[in-house]
Amino acid sequence: MPARKSDAYTRARRNDMSPAEWKARVDLAAVYHVFHQLGWTDGINTHLSVRSPENPNHFYLKPDHLLFHQVTASDLVKVDLDGNLVEPEGEKVNPAGAIIHSAVLAARPDANCVLHHHTDAGIAVSSLADGLLPMSQHALQFHGHLSYHEYEGIALDAAEREGLQRDLGQNDTMMLRNHGVLVCGPSVGTAFATCDNLETACRSQIMAMQTGAKLHLPTKEVQDHTAQQYKRIAGGRADTVEWPAMLSWLDELGAKYAE
Repeated sequence: MPARKSDAYTRARRNDMSPAEWKARVDLAAVYHVFHQLGWTDGINTHLSVRSPENPNHFYLKPDHLLFHQVTASDLVKVDLDGNLVEPEGEKVNPAGAIIHSAVLAARPDANCVLHHHTDAGIAVSSLADGLLPMSQHALQFHGHLSYHEYEGIALDAAEREGLQRDLGQNDTMMLRNHGVLVCGPSVGTAFATCDNLETACRSQIMAMQTGAKLHLPTKEVQDHTAQQYKRIAGGRADTVEWPAMLSWLDELGAKYAE
C-alpha cells in the first residue's frame, strides 16, 4: 500500500488551490471510498471523475495503480477533455477511463461528475435484451430517461467517444451493454444518489427474475407519475442530506480520503 501523504504535503496541496477545487477533490476521493465500502469496485479497473471547478476543460481521476480505499484528495490526477494528462507529470490513469469520462464531460457541460462501475447486477442487467425493467420504485427513477450504448470492446479507441456522447444524449444514466453502467450529474452527491438507486434497481430485478415467477409491473400511468416525482426531488436532497450522511459514515469508519 502506498505511504500516506504527510500533513505538510496535504496542507501544501490544499493551499495550492481554491476551496472549491479542494472540495471537489475531497468529494471525489470520498466517493471512491464509498464505492469500496459498498463493494462496487473491480480491483483498480473502474473509474470515477469530477470536473475541476477552476477549469471546466479539466477533470480528475484516480491514479491507475491505486485501489479505491487508498485514494486521497491529494493523490488525484488531472486530465483534459481530450483525455491527456495535465498533472502530475509521469502519473498514469486508466486509459479507458480517460476516454469514457472525457467523452461525457466534453459533451455535457451540465455534468460535473461521472461514475462508472462493473457490479455483478449492473453487468447482468446491461446484458439483458430488455435491459432495466420498470418493476420497482428505484427503477422508475429511470423510466424514460435511460440510455443504452452497444458494446464495442474495451474502450481503448478514442473513436468510441462519439458513440458514447450520441447514445447518452441528455440523459444522466446509461447502460453500457455487456459492460456495466454509467451515471453523470451536476455534483458528486447527486451522481452518487442516482448510482445508488440504479444499483438497487438492477440488483432487485435480478433477484426477482431468479425466482422464475411472473413479474408484476406498475401501470404505465404509475410509471410516468413516479418518474416525474423523482425528477422533482432530484438533486436537492442528494446534496444536502444524503451525501453529507455518506461523508459522516466515512468519517466514523476512519477513512482517510481528505488528505
